[in-house]
Amino acid sequence: MNPSLIGLRCSFCNTVYSPEKVAYTCPEDNGNLDAVYDYAHLSRHLDSTTVTRNPDRSIWRYAPLLPVVPHALSHTPLASLGWSPLYRAPALEQALHVRAVWLKDDTRLPSSSFKDRASAMVIARAMEMSVKTICVASTGNAAAALAALCAGTDLQAVIFVPESTPEAKLAGILIHGARVYTVRGSYNDAVALADAACRAFGWYNRSTGMNPYTREGKKTAGFEIAEQLALQGLVWTDSGFRAPDVVIVPVGDGNIISGVHKGFWELHMLGWIERMPRFIGVTAALAPSFYRAWQSGSEHFETIPSQTIASGISSDRPCDGVMALRAIRSTGGAVIEATDEEMLDAMRKLATQAGVFVEPACAAAYVGLVKGRRANLIGSDDEVVLQLTGSGFKDVRSALRAAGNPISVESLADVQR
Repeated sequence: MNPSLIGLRCSFCNTVYSPEKVAYTCPEDNGNLDAVYDYAHLSRHLDSTTVTRNPDRSIWRYAPLLPVVPHALSHTPLASLGWSPLYRAPALEQALHVRAVWLKDDTRLPSSSFKDRASAMVIARAMEMSVKTICVASTGNAAAALAALCAGTDLQAVIFVPESTPEAKLAGILIHGARVYTVRGSYNDAVALADAACRAFGWYNRSTGMNPYTREGKKTAGFEIAEQLALQGLVWTDSGFRAPDVVIVPVGDGNIISGVHKGFWELHMLGWIERMPRFIGVTAALAPSFYRAWQSGSEHFETIPSQTIASGISSDRPCDGVMALRAIRSTGGAVIEATDEEMLDAMRKLATQAGVFVEPACAAAYVGLVKGRRANLIGSDDEVVLQLTGSGFKDVRSALRAAGNPISVESLADVQR
């Protein structure tokens, strides 16, 4: 355990608990817990060059800001996870008249999704506690990440997914040797069943909104974006970190946007970036619980059955919605809805104009860029980062819908010049 970790603070009552006494949510009000560090001590004794001069290009280069000291991770895929590429998309900049558009491409991580970050941190914590079985409820990506990263260790992954989970995601879970249960019901039904199983059998629960270490893994994307932007050399900084103007993130449960936001917030607390970026969350129009809470100005979430094709952001009720809303509101950001058809079109646009193949949930970030620009939430002089969260190979059926059909030919006469 990192000695700078003070404890886990409840998002509702602000009570701080010892990580050794409370594993999941607040025992008083069931609020999500958030890791709290001694930032005053870190700001005095931790210099940014400790990170920027570290030759390790993984999430563990940020070890002083992480809750777990990863002693047991060498010789596993966990040891080198992270540092996904950040690259510009000039065609998108020109089409939308935006100064700079960057793509943070977490489709390049081991299981082809952002969720590897969270699973790595939870696995590291499980090893620290000598846990042998980790369980997760997932729409696919978190499950595939857990299964892939448990492979080669002595940990058993147990997975609960809705029956509607795309076959490609299911294959990526099964092939790594996880024990998989398909649930007749929604993602939220899978969450409830996984929680019950963990209580009954003593398994360690990795599920989003339940396990506070998931956010700690996801915040590393914020660290990487800020460091990689500084490395581009467009603007020189003393610290070696730099914030963009806007970060756009797909939102289902809300844990990704709350995590990426926390990464930037901690850099700001340490004085390593001068300001916070604005956060724009993009939800599926057919999974409206989060968007309705945003519109109402409250932190109350209705339970509304999701019907979207975007499995990665399909949630009846967001498990980390409160922290996600606070991340957006505190930075002067916004929430934008994306229809299924808009996400399919965005898959095509990102593939043809930026050369990246993403699933519908990930393509929602591009919808947010287009709609945000149209609504003047994004200015022409802004620098924008799109957080890409999952590969298009995760949902080939949707990709074929987005791409259209090939042309059938018999001879050269049928081929157009």
